Amino acid sequence: MFSTPFLDLPALAGAAGTVRLPGSKSISNRVLLLAALASGTTTVHDLLDSDDTRVMLDALAALGCAIERDGDRLRITGLGGQLGTASASLFLGNAGTAMRPLTAALALLGGEFELRGVPRMHERPIGDLVDALTQLGCRIDYLGNPGYPPLRIHPVAPEALQLDAPIRVRGDVSSQFLTALLLALPLCAGASAPAGRDIVIEVVGELISKPYIEITLNLLARFGIEVVREGWQRFTIPAGSRYRSPGDIHVEADASSASYFIALGAIAEGNGIRIEGVGADSIQGDIRFVEAARRMGAEVTSGANWLAVSRGSWPLKAIDIDANHIPDAAMTLAVMALYADAPSTLRNIASWRVKETDRIDAMAAELRKLGATVEDGPDFLRVHPLAATGWRPASIRTYDDHRVAMCFSLAAFNPAAVPVRILEPHCVAKTFPDYFETLFSVAEAREVPVICIDGPTASGKGTLTVEVARRLGYHYLDSGSLYRVTGLVMRRNGLEPEPADEARIAELARTLPLRFSEGKVLLAGEDVSDTIRSEAAGMDASRVSALPAVRSALLALQRSFRRLPGLVADGRDMGTVIFPDAPLKVYLTASAAHRAERRHKQLISKGIPANIDSLRADLEARDLRDSSRPVAPLKPAPDARLLDNSHQTIEQSVVQVLDWWQQAQPFESA
Repeated sequence: MFSTPFLDLPALAGAAGTVRLPGSKSISNRVLLLAALASGTTTVHDLLDSDDTRVMLDALAALGCAIERDGDRLRITGLGGQLGTASASLFLGNAGTAMRPLTAALALLGGEFELRGVPRMHERPIGDLVDALTQLGCRIDYLGNPGYPPLRIHPVAPEALQLDAPIRVRGDVSSQFLTALLLALPLCAGASAPAGRDIVIEVVGELISKPYIEITLNLLARFGIEVVREGWQRFTIPAGSRYRSPGDIHVEADASSASYFIALGAIAEGNGIRIEGVGADSIQGDIRFVEAARRMGAEVTSGANWLAVSRGSWPLKAIDIDANHIPDAAMTLAVMALYADAPSTLRNIASWRVKETDRIDAMAAELRKLGATVEDGPDFLRVHPLAATGWRPASIRTYDDHRVAMCFSLAAFNPAAVPVRILEPHCVAKTFPDYFETLFSVAEAREVPVICIDGPTASGKGTLTVEVARRLGYHYLDSGSLYRVTGLVMRRNGLEPEPADEARIAELARTLPLRFSEGKVLLAGEDVSDTIRSEAAGMDASRVSALPAVRSALLALQRSFRRLPGLVADGRDMGTVIFPDAPLKVYLTASAAHRAERRHKQLISKGIPANIDSLRADLEARDLRDSSRPVAPLKPAPDARLLDNSHQTIEQSVVQVLDWWQQAQPFESA
């Protein structure tokens, strides 16, 4: 997951491959609560691991649930309708799928509870659910603004609940209010309802997001509760209903998350995208996004647990759609509309205004940044397509809303080849922590950006490179490590850095199983970071780098590290030989005296004896050898920016490189 303040997406062109989606948030949190309310142990497979599920799990553990992890499975021993604690303060983040159902369940189970969340959660309405619960005799106080969390729930005796009359709840603001009642009220049907007395819920007004209620009803049936539905206005929980664990339950992949890759297949050139984990028989309403994508021209085939999508009509066909049945996935249509042949209109989306952010306002504002003409109203959005010359590079504000971040990533496939910056990309952790990594695994960039940091030995290139890469969310390449590892492998195979062994050393170098991770150098999984930092290893690296066959063998290996979203590469010829087209080249240096002092401190801190005068002499000799070698001598690229860090801290050097990088970008400062 990217934890950087922003993530720059270079212009993307093609896409092809297979993606495996995470579990559905809507299903995951419903299953967790149902497993907690039921008797017995439920083993949950393929549960979504995200911010929303983590806050639900934390809450259930605080309420007394026994939760055990076993690999990718989760075992939950249910409470059987009896809480393990009489009071608790629960933090539920911005998870509506946790806040609303838990409010209903705890109001009926008895106990003193405080429910709170992030500031945005305290702006999301819950008054209609609280009104429905108070009809029953539940006691709930608002701790802030009336109608909104945070809440305090007080205990009520089961016999004091009024279950003889239908419970009325509004359905035109959020379907989560009805879902919350459907999940909680079976607790009363089994425990205190008079013999033969059903519990009835009546919906006031038009019920929105009906497919989400279908998910709720489907899962209730899996846990032994057969709700009788009369249209979308009346729901009956039969008397005597009790939760029963199904034993094992599998969570479908998230159909809302599938929408981004369905759209990707429709937009991008290439051989198409295969999506695994969700298919045509999904119980999720957002699977109907497939119908909308087909209307816009996507070619979609499907099976029991997969979808395959490729570009059909191009440009895409404009769409005018009542999107009430796919409220989350419909956001993806708004970005697809930029690639259409005429304006597209999304109707009946008033529920967008009470989601993680006001999504109508948010989508309209960010689409306009890209250059689009957008019309919006209380419950609709009309998006005009962009001509190739109309696209603008934009910094997309995400409003701490995961779906804004994910759907705007699709704007990077624009025909103008302009990049897109996603601010606060970590918000995707709410439902799809690895979204960008998954996107990059199938996307093809027109050109992956590279920052080259070259310089002599002990100039601090490695530390600077790792930190710049971390700040940007980029991969990094320590090319000096490649030569050091080559020297290590050479020694382990009994070879010498001489012309007689050059061909054999080159063959070993060509297939080095090397990976860089969090400042570590991993050779076939072995951490050789310290092993290759000895002075002897440095000398071997310098000598093998002078062998033409070795340099040739490592050339392709080094270039293979150029992967999305970008690369920071350090070495001695990154800007001159390996990546001569890099948009930013930095030549980092420091006096031999300063470099010797740094290396001396580094070695002493590791308990390695060292003489500072000898170190300085070795560095000066190595500088001379590296700068005078006939193959790729050490020197700045003609267009490199010179950075002497003799009197700079690492942080000052990082800030300077990032400032130069920002100057090279078309965005305003993040």
